[in-house]
Amino acid sequence: MGNRKPEDIRTLALVSHGGAGKTSLTEAMLFDSGVITRMGKVDDKNTVSDFDPEEQKRSISINSSLSSFSYKGRTIHLLDTPGFSDFYFEQRAAMRVVDAAIVAVNASSGVEVQTRKVWEFSEEFKVATMFYISRMDKEHANFENAVSDIQGGLTNKALPLYLPIGGEASFKGLVNVLTGRSYTYKGDGTKDFAEGDVPAEMADAVSAARDELIERIVEADDDLMMRYLDGETLSEEELETALRKAVISRMVFPVIPAASLPNIGVVQILDAICRYFPSPLDMPPRNAVKGDADEVIEIAPDINAPFMSLCFKVMVDPYVGKLSFIRAFSGQLRSDQMIYNVTKGVEERISSFRVMRGKEGTDSKEIIVGDIAAIPKLDSTTVADTLSVKGQDNRFPPIKLPKPVYSLAIFPKSRADEDKLGNAVRKILEEDMTLKFAKYQDTGDSILSGMGDMHLDVALSRIKDRYKVDLDTKVPKVAYRETIKKTAKAQGKYKKQTGGRGQYGDVHFELSPRERGSGITFEDKVVGGVVPKNFIPASEKGLREAAQKGVIAGYPAVDFNCAIFDGSYHDVDSSEMAFKIAASMAFKKAFADASPILIEPIMNIFVTVPEDAVGDVMGDLNSRRGRILGIDPEGRLQVVRAQCPQAELFRYAIILRSLTSGRGTFSMESSHYEEVPPDIAKKVIDAAEKVADEEE
Repeated sequence: MGNRKPEDIRTLALVSHGGAGKTSLTEAMLFDSGVITRMGKVDDKNTVSDFDPEEQKRSISINSSLSSFSYKGRTIHLLDTPGFSDFYFEQRAAMRVVDAAIVAVNASSGVEVQTRKVWEFSEEFKVATMFYISRMDKEHANFENAVSDIQGGLTNKALPLYLPIGGEASFKGLVNVLTGRSYTYKGDGTKDFAEGDVPAEMADAVSAARDELIERIVEADDDLMMRYLDGETLSEEELETALRKAVISRMVFPVIPAASLPNIGVVQILDAICRYFPSPLDMPPRNAVKGDADEVIEIAPDINAPFMSLCFKVMVDPYVGKLSFIRAFSGQLRSDQMIYNVTKGVEERISSFRVMRGKEGTDSKEIIVGDIAAIPKLDSTTVADTLSVKGQDNRFPPIKLPKPVYSLAIFPKSRADEDKLGNAVRKILEEDMTLKFAKYQDTGDSILSGMGDMHLDVALSRIKDRYKVDLDTKVPKVAYRETIKKTAKAQGKYKKQTGGRGQYGDVHFELSPRERGSGITFEDKVVGGVVPKNFIPASEKGLREAAQKGVIAGYPAVDFNCAIFDGSYHDVDSSEMAFKIAASMAFKKAFADASPILIEPIMNIFVTVPEDAVGDVMGDLNSRRGRILGIDPEGRLQVVRAQCPQAELFRYAIILRSLTSGRGTFSMESSHYEEVPPDIAKKVIDAAEKVADEEE
C-alpha cells in the first residue's frame, strides 16, 4: 500500500455520464501500476470494479467500487462510480468523501446530462477536478469539440494539459503542453511508449495551448505572475508547482485525452494524479456539528487529532457479510481499538480494516487521515453515520438523499415469500438508502420506490437471488381522495329492536366544503341536549371511520366540515355503537348530496434535457394532462418545470429515457390535490365498483 504518510495519499472518484469509460480507465490504471497482470473488459465481465452479478448481467456499473493501490510511492484510493442516472447517489456519496475527481467525457459525445450532474457535485464539494477525454481511438472522436463543450457548458477554467497525437483510429499518443514532451504508444494494450519532442505539425497548437495554460496557472502565485508579466522565463519546476497549486485551488481543471482499452495516455493520467491532485493535508477543514448544540466546528486533516470518519457506503458481501466503507478525515485508528458510532451512540469492536480492490480485500492494522477502507460487521452503522472514538460527540452533516421518482407495488408470490419479505426488504434498504418502502393503508399497496426502473429491477433481482423471495409487481394505485363542492344536510337514524335491549341513535349532520388540504373538522352545534354530550365523541368517531372508507369510490373523504346540529336519543336503547352507526349513515347521505368529486395528487416535476429534446418533452407532458410552468436554461441544458397528475407519472422514468435517448433526468415532489376530470373520474369509480362487486 505504499508509504503511510498522509501527504502521500490521494483519494479520487471517477465520475461521468454512463458509457464514458470509467471502468475501463480503472482497469488500465490497475494494470499500469502493476496491481493486475491482465486488463479485463466490461463486455467480458471480468473487470475488477464491476464484480457484482447484477453489473455483469447488465454490463453497466451499479455500485461505486473502491480500488486502493500504490503508484510511484503514492497510495491511491480510487472510487469507480456508476454513470447510469438511476444510481447517481453513488456518485454523490463518493464525491462527498474524496479530495479530487476525474470527470470522463466521451470524445464523440461531449458533455451529456449526467456529466453536468457530476460537475455540480464537483462544484458543491469543491474537489480538485481533472477532465479525461475518453475513447479518443473511436470513430467520431473529436478532442477540440469535447474541450469546447466543457468550456462552454461547464467551466472555462478547463484547459488542455495534453494534446492528442492523431485521432480516431490514428490516435497514438499525446503531448504535454507545459514540458513539450511527446509520448507515442504502441497501442497494443501495453503501457510502453516512446518519449520525444513535439511533432512539427503540432508545434503551433502546442505553443498556443501552453501560453493559455501558463497565463491561467500563474494566477495562483502572485510572485510568479509578476515575473511572468515582466517577461521573465519561468522554469519547468516553477510551472509544475504553480499548476499543482492552481489545480488544488480549483483555478485550473486540466484536460487530458486518452484511450483506456489500447492503454494510450493512462500513465500520464496516473502521473497527473500523483503530481497535481491534493493530499489530505492540502484540503481545507471539513465542517462538522458539535454534539447536540448544532454548533458548526471545523475538523482539520490532522493525523494527531482525534479519529473522525464518515460512512459513505454499505455493501453486503456474500462471504464476509456487511462491509461499511469509511473515509478518515482526521486522526488514526488501529484495528485493536473500539470504534464509536457518534450518530447512533453505539460503540463496536473492529474485527479488521479491509483495504479493498473491487471485491477482494486485504487486512490492514491501521488507517490514517485520508484513507478509505471497509470495516466488516459493524451492525449499527449505516450510510452517513459519523464514526469516531468514545468521548467524541462531533458529527459530520448527513449525506443528502435524493427523492424517489419511480415506484412499484410489490406482492409476495406465496405465503413463504410473504414471511421472508420483511427481513429481505430491511436488509436491502440498509445497503441502499435511496430505496424506500412503505405500506399504504388507503390503497392497500406495499410500495417500493427508487430512482428509476433499472434501480428497482436491480433491487428486486437482489431480493430474489440473495434472500429467495419471489415478488410480483404492478403499477401502484393512485392515492385518490373524495371531497365535496357544496353544503348538504342529512339525517342518520339507527333503530333496531331484537326483543331485549334495542339500539337507537339519531343524528343530523351538515357537511360543508373546506379549503383543499385542510382536512376534516367536526363541530358540535347541538342545543337543548337532544344528543347527550357523552354520545358526541361516538358520533365524531363514526363520521371519521366512514370518511376513511369514502362514498363514491372507496377512497378517503377529506377537506370538509361536519356539524352535528340535531338528533334524538332513547334513555335505554341509545349507545355509543348506535350513534356511531347513525353518524355513518348521516355522513353517507349528506356526502352524496353535496356534489361529491374525486381529487388526485398533483406533482411538481423538473425535467432536465438537452435543448433539442425540449419540444418532445413538453408535448409529452401536455399529453399527460401536465401544465408547463416555465423553462430555465442550465448551461447547454434546459430545465422544464411543470405540474402533472401523479397518475400520469408512474412510468415517466421509462418514458423520458425513451424520449431523450437516455439524456434526460428528472425529479419530482408532491404539490397539491386537484379535481379529477369527469371522464377519468367515471373510469376510476367504475373500476372501484367492479372490484367491490367481485369482493362481495
